[in-house]
Order: sequence, then structure tokens, then C-alpha cells
Amino acid sequence: MSDEIPDEALAHVAADCVCRRARMVARKVTRVYDEALRPAGLKITQFTLLVAIGKGAPGSVSLLAEALAMERTTVVRNLQLLEKDGLIRIGPEGIRRARAIRLTRAGRERLATAYPYWEKAQETLRQRLGDDDLQLTRTALEKLARAV
Repeated sequence: MSDEIPDEALAHVAADCVCRRARMVARKVTRVYDEALRPAGLKITQFTLLVAIGKGAPGSVSLLAEALAMERTTVVRNLQLLEKDGLIRIGPEGIRRARAIRLTRAGRERLATAYPYWEKAQETLRQRLGDDDLQLTRTALEKLARAV
């Protein structure tokens, strides 16, 4: 058996790997949103967390990470940044390590400032894809998320 992977196998991975393609697309889409949100001083990860917290996200960091399909360490790091910036308040641990995580007034104001920039990113993608392909993309992403 050879220690080298055949060129055909490399071509197969490059052309057909769902994970590779999904990660490439995720990075590109993230850049669109991060660029749009820059004037509000947020990245899409932080914006998403603020929205989840504003909607009454689970109190446990682990449950919040799970609900957003994010790594727990990424959630912790971003929560610390948001708290340091005065955008959220994290209460002490309670039952089952749950914590009350709340938006501060500054957090609500930052979300209000950021929302039009988020809408701009949404509109950019809608224009680039068109309404039909945008809906197909949402459906395919939801189906992929359920499958994994």
C-alpha cells in the first residue's frame, strides 16, 4: 500500500466534500455579515448572541452554545467580550449551573444600531441570490442541519 493519496482521491474530496464546501461558504457569508456590522462594532457571532439573549436564550452557556450550534469556548469568549463592553450582564450560577444572561440598556441600543446593518447584509445576499435561490438555500441549510 502506498503512503500517498492518489490524485483522483484528492480531486474527489475537492469536488464532493460537503464539509469542505460548507466551511468555505460559511467563511464567505461570515465576511459579508462581519463587514456589514463593522460600523456597529459587532461581528455576526456577537450579534447572533445578543439576539439570542434578547429573545430569552437558555441560561446555561452549554445550552446556549447548543441552541446556536456553536462551540462552548467560542460562546464563553464572546460572552466575556460582550460583558466587558457592557452589552450584557451575566448573573451568578444558579441551579444546574444556569446563569441569568440579560441584555443591558447599552446592549439593546447596540442591537438597535446594528439591526439596519444586518438588514443590509441580508439584502446583499438576497440580491446576489434572488428570492427563489435564497429560499432554496434556507431550505437546504435547514435540511442539512437536521441531517447532521
